[in-house]
Amino acid sequence: MCTLEKRGNIFVLTLIGEDEHRLNPKLIKQILSALRQVRAESTRGTALVTKSEGKFFSNGFDLAWAAAAGNESASRMVDLFQQLVAELISFPLPTIAAVIGHAAAAGFILALSHDYVLMRRDRGVIYMSELDIGLTFADYFMALMRSKINSPIARRKVALAAAKVKADEAVKMGMIDSAHDSAEETVEAAVRLAEQLIGRNWDGEVYADIRKSSFPELCEVLGLIDKAKASSKL
Repeated sequence: MCTLEKRGNIFVLTLIGEDEHRLNPKLIKQILSALRQVRAESTRGTALVTKSEGKFFSNGFDLAWAAAAGNESASRMVDLFQQLVAELISFPLPTIAAVIGHAAAAGFILALSHDYVLMRRDRGVIYMSELDIGLTFADYFMALMRSKINSPIARRKVALAAAKVKADEAVKMGMIDSAHDSAEETVEAAVRLAEQLIGRNWDGEVYADIRKSSFPELCEVLGLIDKAKASSKL
């Protein structure tokens, strides 16, 4: 489950509850619905902060649901999550993930789909578990990691060593933006960053277009092929 609230010009999306926030079609659709509400209600100079409750930011896809639903339904879940990643990459406002618990597999991909990732240092890891459980990556997972994690050594550690990376190391490896001492400090830092960004009063569609232009390979894989450019105002 997730909730959406607006604090001034900051939208706050929260994955609620003490569970692992496993990404099944129900939760993915709820997040998509919340993002589309933000898109509809956003004005110039707004931002989104995504956070969670409990020990987990998200522990990835709901594998128990997928096993019960069958391969075809599981494949549709992966495709539906691609829509969520595409929504964030094309979102017309700055986005910040406040990762205050474990972010594994698709849960890390969800965080990485935001513009900024802030993480709690005293609890929680980044972990791409696919190698350990015998699954391959969806093509858009790898495209996102290539686009957002510049160091091939860092990508190797995450993808080919299935390393569980804590916040301070993730900062050093260039995978996240900052590490903070508690859940409260992580969320507070995310809100402060959001306030700084909305103070610039950027045009959201221009922001989204520049973001998409920054990640051409990812946008091609996601089907975001709109190459429209904002008109010059010289």
